[in-house]
Amino acid sequence: MPSWRGISGRCGLATPLVVAALWPAKPCFADSILAPAGPVGAGDAIILLDATIIMLAIVIPTMLATLAFAWWYRASNARATYRPDWTYSGRIELLVWSIPTLVIFFLGGVIWIGSHQLDPFQPLSRAKPLEIEVVALDWKWLFIYPQQNVASINELVVPVGTPLHFRLTSASVFNVFFVPRLGSQIYAMNGMTSQLNLLADKPGNYLGLSAHFSGDGFSNMHFATIAEPQEQFARWIAQAQAKGEVLDAAAYRRLLRQDISLAPYTYRGVLPGLFDAVAMQKLPPGEGPHASRDGAGINPHGGT
Repeated sequence: MPSWRGISGRCGLATPLVVAALWPAKPCFADSILAPAGPVGAGDAIILLDATIIMLAIVIPTMLATLAFAWWYRASNARATYRPDWTYSGRIELLVWSIPTLVIFFLGGVIWIGSHQLDPFQPLSRAKPLEIEVVALDWKWLFIYPQQNVASINELVVPVGTPLHFRLTSASVFNVFFVPRLGSQIYAMNGMTSQLNLLADKPGNYLGLSAHFSGDGFSNMHFATIAEPQEQFARWIAQAQAKGEVLDAAAYRRLLRQDISLAPYTYRGVLPGLFDAVAMQKLPPGEGPHASRDGAGINPHGGT
């Protein structure tokens, strides 16, 4: 996996120019792909900037030509030649076809290279990754840490500098897992599993969200991604192992009820093989987006 410096080196002077142009609006990009916090997010940002610069090769000349033509062929310009019988110009045909063709080639090259460098199944390093299993529910996220035997709802805590290997599925409808600053949104589908490799290279609290409409509670289907040093992550794991209930089959069935804006909490233990049972549909599916219409949601611990 190329590093931030390695990826950015492909862009020459173009990327610094775009970044400089966007710098006044930097606060607007605080939780966006344009403020990467890991190598995958950095690669995504470079692809976006490269594609924007390449497309500007058509947009800017077209806008300038429109103004130039309007000015040159104004009614008061006697030097402008009116040629109503003009039908063909080889030079103009070459211009209007060659530039879009080159743009398509360049965009295709950027996408081809980027799709291989940022393959979500490709490990980011030879270091042992932290395994995290992700289940999309209505309308919340379940994160299982199989190596530590804990789980959390709507809170993804990860150590800085450690490769992360995600396995993802959905207990209900089609969904999309996305942490913009870490990069690479990926599908979570009922009865199927996806994989994703990410890494956070700086501490922070990053926005995580669902990037696909999945019913009434979709707009509130957010989660906090907290990247912290290894020592703090170890303390969080120890705290999670010391309190809360066990995520067994009965607790999981309570999670299948619909919730909106559920506060984060943890489980001190997890039923072995729970993720695989969900992915293989050995456990019942979620309610889907049809049940709750009043926006109140249902608390998985029994209240409303």
